[in-house]
Amino acid sequence: MEVLTIFTVLFLFVSHVHPTSGSSSTVPQTYTSYIKESCNTTTYPAVCIKTLGPHASSIKTNPLSLCNYALKEAIQATRDSSTTVSKLAKQKNIPSTEARAVKECISDLKDAVYQLRQTVSAMGHLKDADREFEWANAKTYASAAITDAETCVDEFLDRKVDPVVKNKIKGCVSDVEKLISNALSLINHLY
Repeated sequence: MEVLTIFTVLFLFVSHVHPTSGSSSTVPQTYTSYIKESCNTTTYPAVCIKTLGPHASSIKTNPLSLCNYALKEAIQATRDSSTTVSKLAKQKNIPSTEARAVKECISDLKDAVYQLRQTVSAMGHLKDADREFEWANAKTYASAAITDAETCVDEFLDRKVDPVVKNKIKGCVSDVEKLISNALSLINHLY
């Protein structure tokens, strides 16, 4: 009898603490579903969902907010890649051709960050009268950021570079390209 009473008390406690129904559990699902649907329009949907999913409660179902969070993630990843590449440039005994390629790559990544910031600025003017113009600017700046990231990797194609260094740079810049590409895709689907 005591066992039955203990189970009953536990059941009532768990039922009270963890309700199985209610509107509060459907709201986050709506936001998560919105991000999944939106990310399915991108080139790298899994990357998109992984990076934007944690921001679902802030993004809600707002397409402009979705784009801005995608851009924030791309900017941070580009900065992080620039830091990684900068550390490689500071290694001792780095050959001059490799050092030159690394420095040019750093410059390309800084240019990409600048282009992404310009994208964010243009996005901030989408409610203005010249929305179409600013939307076109945002797409142009984001495209330029992708080109900058690609140029960084291209710096290593025709040069003799340590394969470990080359692969490390390719890896982190590839991640950047995916995030920028996804941001651009979301921007393209705004209107």
